[in-house]
Amino acid sequence: MKDDLLALALTIAKKAGELLVDRPASWDLTVKSTAIDIATQMDMASEKLIVDEILKARPHDGIIGEEGASRSGTSGITWVIDPVDGTVNYFYGLPGWNISIAAKDSTGTIVGVVHAPSIASTWHASRGGGAFLNGITIECNNPVALNRALISTGFAYDVNDRANQLEIIDTLVPQIRDIRRMGAAATDLCCVATGMVDGYIETGLQEWDLAAGALIASEAGAVVTTHTWRGMELTVAAGPSLHAELRSQIPG
Repeated sequence: MKDDLLALALTIAKKAGELLVDRPASWDLTVKSTAIDIATQMDMASEKLIVDEILKARPHDGIIGEEGASRSGTSGITWVIDPVDGTVNYFYGLPGWNISIAAKDSTGTIVGVVHAPSIASTWHASRGGGAFLNGITIECNNPVALNRALISTGFAYDVNDRANQLEIIDTLVPQIRDIRRMGAAATDLCCVATGMVDGYIETGLQEWDLAAGALIASEAGAVVTTHTWRGMELTVAAGPSLHAELRSQIPG
């Protein structure tokens, strides 16, 4: 069943990517309301395409989607989808946004696909089957010393949460190689999986942000954890040795 679910997720993610790439080459970003409306419409169109394609192939499955798609299923399989992860990047025409599709059962995520057409990258993984970028096996960097670590991060939409997040950055920056800001959580997790960065820290991620990317990172050898920190959910992803170091550096 894993192979069938994975093949379906890959096919649908690429169809959604084709839809999303077919957007105006240059939006007039001085007219924000119009551009935001178009971005929102594309987000919703992507989710509709994904949901329709899933249910056409597997009508008894459940759905959880960022844009509101919610459906209980009877098959034991639920799909967790983010039709445009990195919406701000998509809105501004920046690279790295992606389509994230995962399928889970009662014990966790079975398959995950993260398709980022703007950087010609498609990551996928299945539980116990390893992780891949464009069909090539990938592994996270491990071990990595804290003082050599390149760490990616992101910031909450709620500006009130950012002061707390900045405490983590202030603590880490003097101790690590550098910081990167991708703008899309699933891409960040996949960059950990591929060794493009050594670790990733972010607060406030939702299930649709994590489902596919966390499986891909885990199957590539990374440790991915989410725990409550100052009333927020804090996600840390890195190879085993660096993960422990990062967790130890997080302020109380």
